[in-house]
Amino acid sequence: MRALRTGTAARLALLALPTVFFAVFFAYPVAAIVGRGLRSGGTWQFGRITEVLGRDDIAGVLWFTTWQALASTALTLLIALPGAYVTARYAFPGKKLLRAVVTVPFVLPTVVVGTAFLALLGRGGLLDETWGIRLDTTVWAILIAHVFFNYAVVVRTVGGLWAQLDPRQEEAARVLGAGRFTAWRTVTLPALAPSVASAALMVFLFTFTSFGIVQILGGPGFATLEVEVYRQTAHLLDLRTAAVLTLVQFAAVGAVLAVHARTVRKRETALRLVDPRHTAHRPRGARQWALLGGVLTTVALLVLLPLGVLVERSLATPRGYNLDYYRALGRLDESGGAFLVPPVHAVVNSLQYALAATAIAVVIGGLAAAALARRGGPGGAGRLLRGFDALLMLPLGVSAVTVGFGFLITLDEPPLDLRASWILVPLAQALVGVPFVVRTMLPVLRAVDGRLREAAAVLGASPLRVWREVDLPLVRRALLIAAGFAFAVSLGEFGATVFIARPDEPTLPVAVARLLGRPGELNYGQAMALSTILMVVCAVALLSLERIRSRTTTTAATGEF
Repeated sequence: MRALRTGTAARLALLALPTVFFAVFFAYPVAAIVGRGLRSGGTWQFGRITEVLGRDDIAGVLWFTTWQALASTALTLLIALPGAYVTARYAFPGKKLLRAVVTVPFVLPTVVVGTAFLALLGRGGLLDETWGIRLDTTVWAILIAHVFFNYAVVVRTVGGLWAQLDPRQEEAARVLGAGRFTAWRTVTLPALAPSVASAALMVFLFTFTSFGIVQILGGPGFATLEVEVYRQTAHLLDLRTAAVLTLVQFAAVGAVLAVHARTVRKRETALRLVDPRHTAHRPRGARQWALLGGVLTTVALLVLLPLGVLVERSLATPRGYNLDYYRALGRLDESGGAFLVPPVHAVVNSLQYALAATAIAVVIGGLAAAALARRGGPGGAGRLLRGFDALLMLPLGVSAVTVGFGFLITLDEPPLDLRASWILVPLAQALVGVPFVVRTMLPVLRAVDGRLREAAAVLGASPLRVWREVDLPLVRRALLIAAGFAFAVSLGEFGATVFIARPDEPTLPVAVARLLGRPGELNYGQAMALSTILMVVCAVALLSLERIRSRTTTTAATGEF
């Protein structure tokens, strides 16, 4: 019992720094924004909630946010499920490359995604020049871009489970007389249902809180809750409406995360899985080869074409294909341009900010994951740890715009007067990176045999040495993967950074948005060039993660992990 209490005390001690971090840099700014919007004369004005929600324009925003998220989710499932099946059940040359390619959009900043589809669907884009078709400022552009962004969520989530389902169960149903579709519907589909539901909920979450894509492609006619919070805060300075919309989004996303948590638990406990290396086979027959060809064509049109057009537009100048737009990034526009420094400085700024944010996210997320790795605990301590596990996901459910603006109005007095400090941007970016670090490291830490830690402790090792000698060697690759994801999402963070990035130190997403907001061919070309640079950096980070993940899988399969 004493050892149990000591272990619980150590876990709570590990949570001290993450708790302070989230309290100061998340809870405090968000509460300050909500308080300013709903308090008047020292009293809470909850009637403002019904007043704001009763407005016709806000009702329209809520309706559009909900139905476009539902439509995006349904369309993503429809297009991506065949890809999940192919990556799960077929073995073919280039399969690992295909998995990496379809994952690239998910780690791309939403600003880059919006810019890529603007180059494809917008004025002067590929479709406009070829067939005279413009789809920007239409809901179809938003839906297609959301499918592009979330295709990997379905392929990875559903395909990962599908690859581990024993195909002999479906074959047995067919031997007993069931048709192909009946066997799939009665055997495979129920087993996949938790995974499909989990993927659908995650896609709904990402599209419900969509900001960069809608901001660039939606034009003035379409706005999600996140876009409307930005407009009410930055343009109209209406904190009352922004506070109400923040609460509505927080409640909706909290409900989605709660349902997702239950779905994941069901997925983890209700299935018997087999080694995925034994379930894939080479396509057989014309039908299977046609399915593989259809998936490859879909990936080419949905993923490669927009990215290719983005690169092409960054090279297409009035003088032909050259690097003029890239060279222009190194020059400062003296005619009252969008920057106080040459746009190329945004590349250096973003890399520096992302590295700092990654370091913060790894420290905070690593401590939290270490504390949460062992389930349970006596009484209230166990409930506290489980509650903190859920708290770590909240930054994904609260408007990043609210967090960024909250930084400006709260971190402006000693001892936390950080408005003029460069660290403000990495702190905001780290809030988004921490959940990815925890979710990447936690399963690996929970898989470590606790008897190894106990043996080291019995031999006199301190808790720090136990971590260094036992846990760290086993989780170092997971740590590298977590750091890579934190780096990628920090590099592309836009909602909070757009408020707090200094004019003389812009990040890449902020720089792209500024360039797109200004007329002129040069500004458009520079936006395409910066987006291409950001895309390449994110793709390199992803491919590095894939290489680490493949090595981890191989060593684990051979018993060397």
